[in-house]
Amino acid sequence: MLNEHKFEIEYINKIAKNISDNNIVPYEDLPRYDLFLSQVTDYLNDKFKGEKYTNNIVQNYIKNEVISKPEDGKKRGYTKVHLVQLILLSYMRPILTTEEIKKVFRLAFNEINNGEDDIISWENAYKIFSDLQQDSFENLIEKEYFNENKFQSIVKSMNLKIHEEEKIMVFFMVMSLICQASAIKKLVQNIVNNYEEK
Repeated sequence: MLNEHKFEIEYINKIAKNISDNNIVPYEDLPRYDLFLSQVTDYLNDKFKGEKYTNNIVQNYIKNEVISKPEDGKKRGYTKVHLVQLILLSYMRPILTTEEIKKVFRLAFNEINNGEDDIISWENAYKIFSDLQQDSFENLIEKEYFNENKFQSIVKSMNLKIHEEEKIMVFFMVMSLICQASAIKKLVQNIVNNYEEK
């Protein structure tokens, strides 16, 4: 094999378990004090590696009423609620458009700048999302997402060189996850775009 840690299903499950254990920040660990906008973007960029949040991006989300406005007249106008909104939005960004994210938030919070009409609290939404995400990772670990025997028989039938077999196994694992991610993304978009309030 190419690596000392063999890229087999067991190794992939370890990766998923590690991601699961170190994924979302518990609500209680979010900053308790109000933040400046620059502190908000620093926090998000630290937590979401690979993302590049800027003041302009956050301000555009506010302007387009995706997230709520900062508290009037306060320099540190960004509360824990803003962080919750932005963290939830960060998980939706790779899957949904800005308009679709607004629709999702409207389901639970109605008018984004009116906390009085929220159906549930942002704290509750965040904690439930955290639990759902933990369950999703645990299901990923427990579920047979890869048919290892099928992959191995395909790879063996290709008469590859030994050092190429692992690369092709990893390729099939990645493609299998991409198929599932793509199907889930399409399903989510379909639900969001076709839900009609009665």
